[in-house]
Amino acid sequence: MTQNRSGSEHHRAQGRDAAPRSASRRRIVFAGALGAWGAAGLAISPPLFALPDSPLKIGLVLKSLADPFTVAMQNAARNYQQHYASQFALTIRGTATQGDTAVQIRMVDDMIRAKMNAIVVAPTDSKALIAAIARGIKAGVVMITIDNPLDDAEQDAAGISVPFVGPNNRKGALQVGNYLAARLNAGDEVGIIEGSSADRNAQQRTAGCRDAMNAAAIKVVAVQSGEWDYAKGRDAAAAMLGEHPRIRALLCGNDNMAMGAVDAVRDAGRSGSVAITGYNDVDAIKPLIADGRVLATIDQFADRQAVFGLDVALKAVTEHRKESDLSRVIETPLQLVTAPRR
Repeated sequence: MTQNRSGSEHHRAQGRDAAPRSASRRRIVFAGALGAWGAAGLAISPPLFALPDSPLKIGLVLKSLADPFTVAMQNAARNYQQHYASQFALTIRGTATQGDTAVQIRMVDDMIRAKMNAIVVAPTDSKALIAAIARGIKAGVVMITIDNPLDDAEQDAAGISVPFVGPNNRKGALQVGNYLAARLNAGDEVGIIEGSSADRNAQQRTAGCRDAMNAAAIKVVAVQSGEWDYAKGRDAAAAMLGEHPRIRALLCGNDNMAMGAVDAVRDAGRSGSVAITGYNDVDAIKPLIADGRVLATIDQFADRQAVFGLDVALKAVTEHRKESDLSRVIETPLQLVTAPRR
């Protein structure tokens, strides 16, 4: 399996608007999660934050809590906070479905009104969350995104720069696409089932799949959104199989849609003749990888991703740094996952 190195970037503490605390209170040095990656792997070391007068208030706003990927983020974040409860309090909110953008915006606004020190958001929409996040910044809240980056052009138009802590989705999709392409022939036909078309991560995964297919002279004959959902992914796969009977593979933007594609291929009587790839490496996909129904997926370490986002937010707050002081992209690892060799 291949693992990318971290592109994380750190800066020395600088003053913000408040006067610095006394040396006895500010003496403790950070040893946060991002600094622990190194060449050895992904272990997370304890965050040694400079202790404030009372625990910091951090918000975490996630996508659908029905999605196993989001659940992994939520559980890891809770576990992380429980270990350091004296240093920060954590409020977690998540939507009912992936498309609940209006609900997510209200969650962000509620946390701004609750005077959180920082809010970490996994946006349901790369553009629609811009205004709410800008309101947080105006109110003095440190805003960080994970999982799905905000649209660069829309950020520039709003006059904000919000760090994205997460993987390079195009690079991950290229990895899984290259693995698939090595098992196909030039001229073969494939389809792409992408997530919500408005999401930057969906766009990047589709672009990475196209990069791999173009390099191998494989034809992408259909692209359709499955909205990150099992049932919609199954329906999109069924439609592609009906319209393009020569399709040899379906590249799916997440594992939920890949599982839907597996069932659509089975129902069409084409199991074994249409390869399927996923993305996220959720627990439910592992048996399908093991028995070959899904060729490959990408592990983007959902649990660590949430913790890394919290770590960046906490460091920014305690070092009195603004979002614009940080890199817009703090890249986290990816790993190609395939069936073990027999």
